[in-house]
Amino acid sequence: MDQPPRDHNGSVPTKKKPQVAAAPARRRELLDTAAEVFAEQGYNATTVRTIADHAGMLAGSLYYHFDSKESMLEEILRTFLDELWDGYDTVLESELGPRETLEALVTESFREIDRHRAAVAIYQKESRQLAAQERFAFLAESQRKFERAWLSTLERGVAARVFRSDLDVRLTYRFVRDTVWVAASWYRPGGQHSPEEIARQYLSMVLDGIAVRA
Repeated sequence: MDQPPRDHNGSVPTKKKPQVAAAPARRRELLDTAAEVFAEQGYNATTVRTIADHAGMLAGSLYYHFDSKESMLEEILRTFLDELWDGYDTVLESELGPRETLEALVTESFREIDRHRAAVAIYQKESRQLAAQERFAFLAESQRKFERAWLSTLERGVAARVFRSDLDVRLTYRFVRDTVWVAASWYRPGGQHSPEEIARQYLSMVLDGIAVRA
């Protein structure tokens, strides 16, 4: 019968158990906890220990799942932006009219606030500072892409006489952007109004001010 291989000391080496990857649900839960802490306390003021305390675990155990708080923040923001652009790209590729495009972008934005409220809050507070770091350079590119999408929609609306000819598109873009995303500071999922209802109410106020009257 074959004998098991032995090391140089004559002992049979023990087989190392492969490290088991964290279950996706647990990983998502930890990222959700980290996002809430980052949004509430600020990225710089948050430590791995703080996140671990909120998750009910030791800081060393959290390192089993993530190598740093930077890794956690990057995954939080990339997940949010990837989902945002999945929705935005679908809208922009649908060849809708400018008003319908604006309505769809606003609705998709409120849906993202519903899905990723804490990530939106972090993005609003931290993106300018974070974008200066090479690791988070994707934030600046996403912001440029975001601006182009909204400005081109508004410009199309003015050219098609759907929006007022005297509309300052850049000022309007900033107004729409800021008033939509600031909702992350007060919106809570599962509240009285759905994201679609909030978008409808918001659009009824905004478009009465910029749509050409028949």
